[in-house]
Amino acid sequence: MNLLLRVSQTAAVLVILYTTAPAQSGVLPLWTGPIPGRIECPGYAPFTEHVPGGVKQLVRVVEPTLEYFPTPADGRAHPAVVICPGGGYARLADQHEGVQVARWLNENGIDGIVLRYRMPNDSIMTDKSIGPLQDVQEAIRVVRRHSGEWNVDPMRIGVLGFSAGGHLAASASTRFAEAVYSPVDTTSACPDFSILIYPVITMDTVYGHAGSRRNLLGPNPAELQVRRASNELRVGRDTPPAFLVHSWDDGAVSPMNSILYALSLRSSDVAVELHLYEKGGHGYGLGHPNESNSGWPGACIAWLKARGILP
Repeated sequence: MNLLLRVSQTAAVLVILYTTAPAQSGVLPLWTGPIPGRIECPGYAPFTEHVPGGVKQLVRVVEPTLEYFPTPADGRAHPAVVICPGGGYARLADQHEGVQVARWLNENGIDGIVLRYRMPNDSIMTDKSIGPLQDVQEAIRVVRRHSGEWNVDPMRIGVLGFSAGGHLAASASTRFAEAVYSPVDTTSACPDFSILIYPVITMDTVYGHAGSRRNLLGPNPAELQVRRASNELRVGRDTPPAFLVHSWDDGAVSPMNSILYALSLRSSDVAVELHLYEKGGHGYGLGHPNESNSGWPGACIAWLKARGILP
């Protein structure tokens, strides 16, 4: 087959994928062109692992994707949220911190888009410290770029992240103007709001999550790298409003991460709401049944209504 014909057919398929996505859930390629900073590594393949409790986690993302969960068409443009599952920048808990969350958003009139971003790894990217940030910036641009076709309000596109995915969502909120790759157009990568659930925020050695720091920045990062990736230091007046959730007994990611970010937002006159639960630990997704942390989804919807993001 002629190469030009093959390229044309591929482009046509991608156009069909993007323009028909609102009709039903579907998995879309994040990048329609070359993935920035990509290194070909034939032996690096994705797989799924099972952890105690029957939880499945995705390991080694090579081709980042968006899984789109649209709300039923009702003649109105809906808010949309890009969801970043957690996993310590080593894996993705893309079911209870991804698919289940998208369905909850749908129940509340919000389009959910699960981002399966690349794990930072020197084997597949030239600069692993920005690989995930490239993916989340492009994800927000893709949703905003296709907002008309997908019946999404381009002024109500948020980002939601859990744990290390919360670090990525916060990075999207504080580093949206950072040129970590060359986009195809001038579409903004700035989210309009953020929802951060037991997030990793800082990369310092006092409160930072050691595994996320090591996986993203390497074993001995320079101080400049640490500061660049510490979101409490990157907040400004143009940082979008945030809703934060943490538990005091979180033994994996210190609640000081959320506290530091909330204080930074307040000092910059950015709207923020912080919920600190007595118990819950870490990794509870939409909340543990019969525990107070199960109330965060309802509190989040109330916050979105108060902000005018939901009617």
